[in-house]
Amino acid sequence: MTRRALHEWMMATALLALAATGCSNRAGQITISGEPAELDIRPAAEHAIRVTLEPLSYKGALPFTPSLAADWTPADPIISLREISEPVEKTVGNLHVTVRAHPLSVEVRNAAGEPVQKLTFEDSGKVSFDIGNAPVLGMGEGGPLHRSDWETAPIEFDRRGRFFEMRPRWQSGAYGSRNPVPLLVGTAGWGLFVATPWVQVDLRNADRGAFIPWHRPAKPSVAMDDTTRAARRARGAYTAQVQGRPPASQPTDVFDAFVFDAHDPAAFMKDVSVISGPAVMPPKWALGYMQSHRELRDAKLTPEALIMNEISTFRRKKIPIDAVIYLGTGFTPTGWNTEQPSFDFNPKVFTSDPKAVLDSMHDQHVKVVLHIVPWERDKLPTLHGTIPPKPGETLDAGHIFNYWQQHVGLVRTGVDGWWPDEGDWFDLFERVKRHQLYYQGPLSTTPNVRPWSLHRNGYLGVAQWGGWIWSGDTQSTWKTLEGQIAVGINHSLSLSPYWGSDLGGFYTTAETSGELYARWFQFSAFTPSFRAHGRIWRLHLPWGWGLSDMGYHEGQKVVPPPSEMNNKKIEPIARKYDDLRYQLIPYTYTLAREAHDTGMPLMRALWLHYPKDEHAR
Repeated sequence: MTRRALHEWMMATALLALAATGCSNRAGQITISGEPAELDIRPAAEHAIRVTLEPLSYKGALPFTPSLAADWTPADPIISLREISEPVEKTVGNLHVTVRAHPLSVEVRNAAGEPVQKLTFEDSGKVSFDIGNAPVLGMGEGGPLHRSDWETAPIEFDRRGRFFEMRPRWQSGAYGSRNPVPLLVGTAGWGLFVATPWVQVDLRNADRGAFIPWHRPAKPSVAMDDTTRAARRARGAYTAQVQGRPPASQPTDVFDAFVFDAHDPAAFMKDVSVISGPAVMPPKWALGYMQSHRELRDAKLTPEALIMNEISTFRRKKIPIDAVIYLGTGFTPTGWNTEQPSFDFNPKVFTSDPKAVLDSMHDQHVKVVLHIVPWERDKLPTLHGTIPPKPGETLDAGHIFNYWQQHVGLVRTGVDGWWPDEGDWFDLFERVKRHQLYYQGPLSTTPNVRPWSLHRNGYLGVAQWGGWIWSGDTQSTWKTLEGQIAVGINHSLSLSPYWGSDLGGFYTTAETSGELYARWFQFSAFTPSFRAHGRIWRLHLPWGWGLSDMGYHEGQKVVPPPSEMNNKKIEPIARKYDDLRYQLIPYTYTLAREAHDTGMPLMRALWLHYPKDEHAR
């Protein structure tokens, strides 16, 4: 059986299994899987409502989601139904809601009477919704899942016409890593975010889409105490593993979703930021150029001299730079630390006092960012807690306060920012917690200094903790560069306003060239994160293609031909667009403030400004 055939068989099996788990109200009583249930509808933001359907045995608290703002308090329900025979119509916040029976459905209109959305709870366990006749955007970061689609499918900007397994995973290919978020942006004037359960999304039908929950859990005990119930929701509902395995147990009998009126895109983005937490302001230096280094070895220079020489070369060539980033050992033979995961400076690199070296770097007006990976799952309990700890929290090795303490010595030495890589085994709850760790942790050590960290994993809600994400280890190809545009726009609509890519592409291919690097440099000058990184790191320096030697490239199966080197045309292009980036810093910094105040991202779909222009959409 082929992989695709196996996948189709698994989906058919899952749908058959769901047939016994659906919603029913044939006798007037609302039930899920034969168990009495309650439908609650409450205001969520100025132009948004929250629709929650759950068995009475789960009652006592709203379903848990890591996406909500830390200080967001849910409103009381305006509509609360356990039985329904005749339609129920009420105004909920600024939206008009009609609930109907047979099948149970929730229809939403705005104050102007325009249709927003209609959710229908089907006997199969699916929840269907209207798609409309305009592009559907958002849904987090990433493109097609299957390798066979990367070269044949068009760039995935409009999400319609596909089935989405919603698998968070690391992958390279044309699009980069996948960080799916079930936040759908209907440019016809609606938005939907499924807070729980973890769902698959079917947009293959031209008129109606569907949310399909993963497997049904074991039936919970009515006597389950609140602490156990909350823990079950927190862990089970967000255990979506990288390799595509669905959660072993999660409350799919609960459906908790937000419905947004998106006829005014600016109002929609504001509502999303209210629910998921406003994006925090970054340090200004994070909007400048960052140079990543993979290998700290050179036949002619000591590692410390190499570090200082690269920074001095930027200054001598008058190429602006704000931060340097150093990869950890294990990901490269000679990194900043001892073998990852490690918080210890590599004595082969820092042969003298590391603080003196970092002080010298600061004297040249650059910030220092270090790459670090988490302890393996068997050495690190589930990430949890807050910084500072709240009363009653268990201060074990998985508590983010205790975990942060391992970083404090590096901060005292002069480290300014963090690149927490990997962590693909973390579930969605922990992925958000990890962003929180690298925001609250630095603030606890250096108050009033804005933190910055760059992640490969994320989910809606991370913007309140910084929320900088890059598209992962991409291929250095023209199609990859093309794909980053759609990836960045959809990410910005539905995950975080702070996004970027490995400038030049990470993995060297037969297409890697000075021209591709120059075009990617130009593109990255207009994305929130402006950072160069790649396997052959010297080819990611602004002057790298002008050298006669590409430097360290052991283990690279494909390298550019010698004819690509000594290209003197690339450095002036890089300098020009780096200069332009810095000329635009007042503008870009203003956009960051807008992201904080209004929820509008820095990298924007034209729909946000021209919602009625069909071509712009």
